[in-house]
Amino acid sequence: MKKTKQAARMSRKVRIRKKISGTASRPRLVVYRSNLHVYAQIVNDETGQTLVASSSLVLSKAGEALKPNKDTAAKVGRDVAAKAKEKAIESVVFDRNGYLYHGCVKALADGAREGGLQF
Repeated sequence: MKKTKQAARMSRKVRIRKKISGTASRPRLVVYRSNLHVYAQIVNDETGQTLVASSSLVLSKAGEALKPNKDTAAKVGRDVAAKAKEKAIESVVFDRNGYLYHGCVKALADGAREGGLQF
């Protein structure tokens, strides 16, 4: 029996999370992608605390009309990097959350690198 697309992503996610964990010195940058929005969080897994968060939903409420595309994902990446800089977070571990490193996920990562995050 064939797995659904979501079930395949969940099994990839579990496999990735076995290897990746965020610490206080190097937190985890998590990406979530829905049909309409892209979300990014920086998480310290030792305390279970979200340090920084940004999304296309928050940016669109700030005034810009954003479409669900790579340009928007790059803006979210730059925004999360700017917020991380304010909290003195320099380097992170990238967690693609089971998504393929392509399209919006790659654009968000490149935007975060442009903003100054290292991973």
